[in-house]
Amino acid sequence: MTGARTIPLRAGARYGAAVLVWAGAVCLAWGPGVAAAVDSGDGPDSPFWVEPSGRAGKQARTWEERGRDGDAEAVRHIAEQPTAVWLTGDDPRNQAARITEEAERASRIPLLVAYNIPHRDCGQYSSGGAPTAAAYRAWVSRAAAGIGERRAWVVLEPDAVAQWASGCLPKDAARDRLGLLAEAVRTLKARRGVSVYVDAGNAGWISDQALLAGALRRAGVGEADGFALNVSNFHTTPVTREYGDRLSGRLGGAHYIIDTSRNGNGPLPAPSASGAGNDEPGAEGWCNPPGRALGTPPTTATGDPRVDAFVWVKRPGESDGSCRGAPPAGHWWSEYALGLAKPPGEAAPARPPLAAATTPG
Repeated sequence: MTGARTIPLRAGARYGAAVLVWAGAVCLAWGPGVAAAVDSGDGPDSPFWVEPSGRAGKQARTWEERGRDGDAEAVRHIAEQPTAVWLTGDDPRNQAARITEEAERASRIPLLVAYNIPHRDCGQYSSGGAPTAAAYRAWVSRAAAGIGERRAWVVLEPDAVAQWASGCLPKDAARDRLGLLAEAVRTLKARRGVSVYVDAGNAGWISDQALLAGALRRAGVGEADGFALNVSNFHTTPVTREYGDRLSGRLGGAHYIIDTSRNGNGPLPAPSASGAGNDEPGAEGWCNPPGRALGTPPTTATGDPRVDAFVWVKRPGESDGSCRGAPPAGHWWSEYALGLAKPPGEAAPARPPLAAATTPG
């Protein structure tokens, strides 16, 4: 795979990461044996908006004030990159309006994540969501109203389609889910500046791609701009592209985006007979695995005509859930962020105590 491709600055798409260097753009993320070099999200191939007051930036300033200059510099690699803003509140209109207005003033495109589907996350670490189908329709309408006629890229409901395909949903929720997603696509796409990518899980989840493709069609992917892969997960970009290209082939050549925020070292190895790999019984490989690394910074220079962008949907440093001594899902975990941001050999402890995880410095 050679060269680079830049897509027009239209609304809609997700950011990700990979261990790759693209011609014409410095987009190198570190993995085993690779030197660290992360460029700013303001590069010519990154049209995405960088949140000026994110948690990583605040952490960098705190550590700098405390004399932890090396740690501050490492975490600043996260702060300088455009990451998604997740819409999860009861009424997302004001949040969506504020983010898109700020991004418009900066002449950049914000990445938003719609994450409020009923029976969200099948009752696991990120459980919640709208209480009813009607409430969800109203919620999506409020998000669309907040965006207005401004540009935005929206990742629609991480895990929602894959969880439907996995069979974890109660019967009533399963019956409604795909139709609700299709309605959400239509509501968001009615806004002329919005592009929508329906989440399709990750390369290690749904092996029956015929089932998954059928679900995506029912979820409105044909009316969307494409689908999204690897959100909040760790599969490498080459593995994800192979999976994504096959899925795209089942969907008539649909485009897709890849979350590369934490895939620099790939996923946590499976447990071996020697006990190496997943170091905590019962802690899933996707839940705050130790030893992971940042991936390629967000860019539209992907080198693949079907991959619209590498994006950072998962915000590096925010917990996946209360496993491995971590705070609840979505909470900032400073030492885990440091572990992701530092090159191999310099990483912070993989499992700091909870007290360290929940305090700013």
